[in-house]
Amino acid sequence: MPTLTFTDADTQALLGPAYSGALMNLLDTNTVRYDPAVYDTSGLLDPGVGTFFRAGGGYEQPWTRDAAVNSWNAGSLLAPDVARNTLWSVVTRLGTTLGTRRGTRRGTQQQDGDLVVQQDDQWWDQVVWVPAAWNHYLVTGDREFLGDAYDTAATTMSVREAGQWNADHGLFMGPSFFNDGIAGYPDAMLDAAGAGEPDSSFVLDHASMPTQLALSTNAVYHQAYAGLAAMAAELGQDADGARSHADRATRLAASINRHFWQPDRGSYGYTIPTEGPAAGELQDYQEGAGLAFTILFGIADPAQARSIAARAHVSPHGITDVHPRFDRYARAGHAGRHNDIVWPVVQGFWAEAMARSGNEEAFAAEVTHLARLYASTSSYYEIYDAATGAVDGGYQSGHVWESQPEQTWSATAFLRMIHGGVFGMRPARDGMTLTPVLPGGWGDATLGGVRYRDAELTVQLHGSGDRVGSFALDGVPQRVSDGAAQVPAGLTGVHTVDLTLGRR
Repeated sequence: MPTLTFTDADTQALLGPAYSGALMNLLDTNTVRYDPAVYDTSGLLDPGVGTFFRAGGGYEQPWTRDAAVNSWNAGSLLAPDVARNTLWSVVTRLGTTLGTRRGTRRGTQQQDGDLVVQQDDQWWDQVVWVPAAWNHYLVTGDREFLGDAYDTAATTMSVREAGQWNADHGLFMGPSFFNDGIAGYPDAMLDAAGAGEPDSSFVLDHASMPTQLALSTNAVYHQAYAGLAAMAAELGQDADGARSHADRATRLAASINRHFWQPDRGSYGYTIPTEGPAAGELQDYQEGAGLAFTILFGIADPAQARSIAARAHVSPHGITDVHPRFDRYARAGHAGRHNDIVWPVVQGFWAEAMARSGNEEAFAAEVTHLARLYASTSSYYEIYDAATGAVDGGYQSGHVWESQPEQTWSATAFLRMIHGGVFGMRPARDGMTLTPVLPGGWGDATLGGVRYRDAELTVQLHGSGDRVGSFALDGVPQRVSDGAAQVPAGLTGVHTVDLTLGRR
């Protein structure tokens, strides 16, 4: 396993154990054997590896969104063979239950047997697989994987376009990213607004929920199109497809800004119901994942990103899923399961968004928040109370739910903070770009023993800040480009990277 050290003793005492605990969570506790009869319907899992990442201590399956997020956050870097199995474990082939569909992007008939992300009842979270798959290729350079991933992604997007595209708005319909519980949606969107919490917790059991237009979900679709365009270009076999996917990503970003950006508020709204009592009304709530995605995916321009960061509400224990608290939970005296409560999976995306947008203080705070949540129990739980930091599953459909232990994406969220944030590791086609953000007072930082393709890297950060001032590879000075360093993709063997940092 890699190692993480800071020269500042207090920083090391807090972040070191949290990092080690996250590695154990992903690579030991939640790397498990699978039943090929259940999970290898794609025929692409490697029996020689024989394991995948499950969703957590309370969830024995990988689940589509968890499989994608955990591979994307950290798995593809740290255990690429297991991550590949995990990604394929949620892929199947078109069969008689779906019939034959016409592919609007590839212009070809979709046939039984084509690869597709599994068609479960949480279809709005299927497309997060696409950016995770593109990231897996960038980290590993696995071209065999890329070819099958492109076919999977193109088919999946065709199915979703046929079922969820709203041409009037230029957006995709569906609930918000990972919010499968009714607790994630405002009172005004309930079937009987003002009547209190519904009995059924599943979001699709409520009439207006399937056709809503959510910020986070549309941001993920945008990134899926961008990933499809990059895959097609890399494979060099579908120039028209690459242009089409890129154009659709651009148009979707424009629609997101047109319908969700609120100039007077300096931030994005949450979701737009198209049916029910609040049809057509943008719900003016802060969605943590949605705001993070707009920054990470380049949907928000630099001025918008600065405005989002300046106006975001962050609780004493981290960014919350949806804020502020809905009236029905305020009356109940408890946060909702998806409302005004801390999900570490959201914290991971938010922290990296703050790092990438130059908000060092906000980034440092979010890393510290999650490390302290881990330290309170020496485990990564699913959900925490935003005010107290206590383990708390939130209120929904008449009772307080359990927060599951050893949640994989809570651990990989912290790994994302360290790898993608502190050390700024961003895989690219021709190498690993390094754009670290090392907050002042944390001391020098070293990440040792990280495998990148055929190399093993030790990355040493000196000073503090968010701009690389100098870069040496095995003691030999290298070129710095626009405040960033790059380790070439073809590097083999053991190497040391030294970066001296400053501020923009």
